[in-house]
Amino acid sequence: MDGEQILSVQQALDVIEQMPLEDQMTVIEVLQRRLLEQRRSEIARYATTTLQAVREGHARFGTVEELKRDLD
Repeated sequence: MDGEQILSVQQALDVIEQMPLEDQMTVIEVLQRRLLEQRRSEIARYATTTLQAVREGHARFGTVEELKRDLD
């Protein structure tokens, strides 16, 4: 396979299905860890953006009721 060639999801699944069961389980574990790390990175980016907004005075705090009033 070329270094830059991208498999379709179905092609990837077909390749994985041909692997021994233990290798398939390893693929699942690796994907789960990678997805978890991506989610953590995404949360960290949101936190950084939120903290910046708070520092710059663009964020507001309040109760749900206050939010509802502001939206009306």
